[in-house]
Amino acid sequence: MSAQSHDDTAALTLTAVPLSPEAFAPFGDVIESQGPSNPINQGKGWRYPDLARVDVASGDGRTAISRVACVPEATPVRLRLMERHPLGSQAFIPVDGQRYIVVVAPAGEPPGPDALRAFVASGDQGINYHRGVWHHPMIALDNACDFLEVHRAGPGNNCDEVEIGARIAVRLPDSQEGPL
Repeated sequence: MSAQSHDDTAALTLTAVPLSPEAFAPFGDVIESQGPSNPINQGKGWRYPDLARVDVASGDGRTAISRVACVPEATPVRLRLMERHPLGSQAFIPVDGQRYIVVVAPAGEPPGPDALRAFVASGDQGINYHRGVWHHPMIALDNACDFLEVHRAGPGNNCDEVEIGARIAVRLPDSQEGPL
């Protein structure tokens, strides 16, 4: 599937940086198969334990697993809105190895342009937004991208959305433009 065309004029352009656990820590967890592991299944597999804090118990919530499909977008991508989930965390794990862009801002009041941070994730990295962290909807690159989503289901409003008033776009570093 080819990327969609768009209006790439923007008052502010963010450059996405590579996703790393240290850089993403203020917003959530990076889910990847690195670091300590434990052998399982009679030595035929490995478990990388406790990669993210799933936080869904608020207000009688329960853990739900969904599948999300995203169409690719051409860069620079014009940002549309930010959302947050005040009652629980939300994780996205790519299932088809496609890279994607993550745009976040700290929990709290709706973010201004200076609070936004952009990351480019490889197809083997997932992310877990901590409760209340502002984020843009998923941005697939290159090809369609499917994710497993681990999130809170249950009573109460668990999604606040705010439109981005300024014209803001996110781009990849020159070295990462085009398919990896």
